[in-house]
Amino acid sequence: MTQQAAVDALVEQVLARLTVEMEASGRHVHLSRNEVEYLFGPGYRLTQAKPLSQPGQFACAERVTLFGPKGEFQNVAVLGPERGEAQAEISLSDAVKLGVRPPVRLSGDTNGTPGFGLRYGSRELRLDHGLIVAKRHVHMTPGDARRFGVADKQTVCLRTFTSRPLVFDDVVVRVSDKFATYIHLDHDEANACGFQKGDRAVLLTGGGNGR
Repeated sequence: MTQQAAVDALVEQVLARLTVEMEASGRHVHLSRNEVEYLFGPGYRLTQAKPLSQPGQFACAERVTLFGPKGEFQNVAVLGPERGEAQAEISLSDAVKLGVRPPVRLSGDTNGTPGFGLRYGSRELRLDHGLIVAKRHVHMTPGDARRFGVADKQTVCLRTFTSRPLVFDDVVVRVSDKFATYIHLDHDEANACGFQKGDRAVLLTGGGNGR
């Protein structure tokens, strides 16, 4: 290894210790057993196509159409495994096309949210709630949370190292031994900062607004 290569490797190691990798999450749906059987048939099981960064989570081979009062999106990803309740996560730009006004929420917080429709082939399903814009957040292992000096449900700021650097406020930290450490933005936020796969960000723990 040359001296420059050694220096580059050391820089990479330092950045990995001081920053967190970012990921951009596109529109997708989570389904319960009831929705899986209604759309795909009795006894049907979702087909795992690709593992995701979070342990045990995966993208499915199945795709559905997500629709609202004014528009629809075809070929929307279904993520597994099954959940106890169906949920759809979209961006604010997506919401304009669908003709809905979903709140910005953490995944699973669906009380009082708008409904949405799902279609697969000739089967169509309308749900009375469960549509959200995912609140930007950081998944962290307990060890990484201790290293960065943050706690579960704490809000922080992120300074991105991207082609259009931005500081994102009001980012929720989620800590669990079932997580892998990644920042999750939606596509609106990723496009705003010029995100590319592998980009990283630094946590600024003094700037969250505490909501």
